Amino acid sequence: MCRDLTPRGRRQGVRMLTAGRELLVRTSLRELLAQLDPKQFWQVHRGTAVQARCIATARRDGSGKVHLTLRGRPEALVVSRLYAHRFRGM
Repeated sequence: MCRDLTPRGRRQGVRMLTAGRELLVRTSLRELLAQLDPKQFWQVHRGTAVQARCIATARRDGSGKVHLTLRGRPEALVVSRLYAHRFRGM
C-alpha cells in the first residue's frame, strides 16, 4: 500500500492517501514521521512525506524543481529545495 502523508490542519491531523482510500490520522506530521522508518518514508516538502517505494517518477522541470508522481495517484507533488537532494540521481 503506497502512502502520501499530508497535514490537514493543526487540529485535524494528517491525511493519508493510498491508491484507493483517504484516511485521517490524528497526529502531527512531525510526530508521525518520528514513528516511521526514515528509509521508507521521505519528507519531500514542509507538509508532505511519501513512501519511497511508491515513487513512480521524479523529474526536474526547466526551473530545476523536482516533481514526483506516485503509483496509483493521479496528482503530481512538488519537492521543496530543502529535500531535492534525495532525487539528484533519479
